[in-house]
Amino acid sequence: MKGAEDVESYLIQMEAEHEPIGDNVWVVKSGGADLVLSIADNVVVYRVKVMNLDQVPKTKREELYQTLLELNAAEMLHGAYGLEGDAVVATAALQLENLDFNEFQAAIDDLGLSVSNHYPTLSSLAA
Repeated sequence: MKGAEDVESYLIQMEAEHEPIGDNVWVVKSGGADLVLSIADNVVVYRVKVMNLDQVPKTKREELYQTLLELNAAEMLHGAYGLEGDAVVATAALQLENLDFNEFQAAIDDLGLSVSNHYPTLSSLAA
């Protein structure tokens, strides 16, 4: 069964700048953003904080939520945008048991590319 050693191996193979910050948790520098990887049960969870919700005026929140839903439906391959507390985040989750290097890297690349491509649109709704 695959585990933390496999995730660490994939990060090394990618030559990704990363740092363990706890048991089964890593911070990966990806496209200028910090991607947090964690293992929960038999799932690898990918998470990137996009922006603080309080940056968006209340009058533009409905537009932000609609934009996030449209991006989820049309442009997110491995993950989705969501809200976590007072933050807009992009997340993905993949089963660890059968995860190969290509899938692992594709999820990181997809989240990093999505956030960098969508951030100008999302930040334009900020105050």
